[in-house]
Amino acid sequence: MDNVEILSRIQFAFTIAFHYIYPPLSIGLGVCLVIMEGLFLKTGNVVYEELTRFWVKIFALIFGIGVATGIVMEFEFGTNWAVYSRYVGDIFGSALAAEGIFAFALESGFLGILIFGWNRVSPRVHFLSTVLVALGSMFSALWIVVANSWQQTPAGYRIEGEGLKARAVVTNFWDMVFNPSSVERYSHVLIGAFLAGAFLVLSVSAWYILKGRFEDHSRKAFRIALWVAAVASLGQLFTGHQSAEVVTKYQPAKLAAMEGHFEKSAPADAWLFGWVDAEKQEVKGLKIPGGLSFLVHQDFTKPIPGLNSIPPENRPTAVNFVFQTYHLMVMIGMTLIGLSWLALFLLYRKKLFQTRWLMAVFVPSVLLPQIANQVGWYTAEVGRQPWVVYGHLRTSDALSQAVRAEHVLISLLLFTFIYVVLFGLFLYLLNKKIQHGPDTDLMTDENAPFSKRNPDLFEIH
Repeated sequence: MDNVEILSRIQFAFTIAFHYIYPPLSIGLGVCLVIMEGLFLKTGNVVYEELTRFWVKIFALIFGIGVATGIVMEFEFGTNWAVYSRYVGDIFGSALAAEGIFAFALESGFLGILIFGWNRVSPRVHFLSTVLVALGSMFSALWIVVANSWQQTPAGYRIEGEGLKARAVVTNFWDMVFNPSSVERYSHVLIGAFLAGAFLVLSVSAWYILKGRFEDHSRKAFRIALWVAAVASLGQLFTGHQSAEVVTKYQPAKLAAMEGHFEKSAPADAWLFGWVDAEKQEVKGLKIPGGLSFLVHQDFTKPIPGLNSIPPENRPTAVNFVFQTYHLMVMIGMTLIGLSWLALFLLYRKKLFQTRWLMAVFVPSVLLPQIANQVGWYTAEVGRQPWVVYGHLRTSDALSQAVRAEHVLISLLLFTFIYVVLFGLFLYLLNKKIQHGPDTDLMTDENAPFSKRNPDLFEIH
């Protein structure tokens, strides 16, 4: 790789990794908001309304930062990856247009009612806006994942032109949308987002419980988020297995890198943890002999193609990196299952909120889904190298021809500075809102909770 390719890849990885902090939080938090406000409508308990109001403020902050940081990546396609942009323009144009029409318009259109409509519409209309904003965030993720999945497993297209002027043209829109990996990858991404949002609520609620603040609010919020986390953590195990099956069929080089499997055709082990020496083609660590063969074929002795069965120029070069990110993702996933279901067991035994050490564990646990989501993407993207469109367009061939290394370096340094400032501002505002907590004394006619105003407001009008 030359310096332009290295710097361009670092720049795009940095900007997308920073952006990807926020969409999963907004998707998962949107689900929790729907449950909170739905419980308010069902029970009339003002605590659920106050919880919804509080978390809507945090949702708005996350949504705003997410939108601002997502715009940059579209410009990078044109500046650093012009050949790639031409190649996938027809594919991405279809998917991103669908996102704008069906997802972002829905999400942003009803966001105003969600944030500012408390005293202007009825509770049921406001709840409908909450549902539509949550659905809009999920639809937005769908089209982004569809576009990315097409790069992993292209379908529904033909190639026109040659060399630098080659481009993929959509021949069947639905084949492009439902390419071989899109459904499995979308479900895996979506459940990862549910976990990110749920653990944010769990973390803040656990902190309040430990501090003895807003205990009624916090216990109710914790229960809601805990059920979301418990169901999603098990769902993530299932969707992860489904995604791995797709990788096995369509990207054998990535699968081999994920488990450090080099032999051309031999039973493959499943490593619990380890370290890959790519030069010696060996892994040191703790393994289940034949475990990968069993997971793929339900047979410990059935061979699986290793990296040596693939031409060297078509293999991932950062094998140990892919191995480590994949296993870190799996390890965190199992930890989230353990945490969630242990807490559910203690909730059933009525001992959860008295178990202070577990509450203390839940406070920093907000980082775990974020780390898992990040390293999962690293596994997917680095594992498909050297291809930017798998089997068709190499990453080294996708670069802009006119961009020089110093241009990319300067913009990378500027992006880093701006994103550090943005992240610091985000943490400051988030901490300020958490320190303030839910408003529990909204008694004026203008700002009073729905449940403390005219009962006629509960009718749609």
